[in-house]
Amino acid sequence: METEIKKACLFCDRDEHEIPLISLVYQGNSMWICPQHMPNLIHNPSSLEGKLPGAENMDAAEH
Repeated sequence: METEIKKACLFCDRDEHEIPLISLVYQGNSMWICPQHMPNLIHNPSSLEGKLPGAENMDAAEH
């Protein structure tokens, strides 16, 4: 029996039935983020601390 993985934004926890999701693979794990929170991943990755392993050590993108 296959276990279905919940596809939900790692920031806001909304699922694929509520909002479009963007698929990510990081450290061998599949995760998803919604378009609203993608800028957090790019410009303020430390805001994902506790939700994305190592986020507190990631650098924000430079402009």
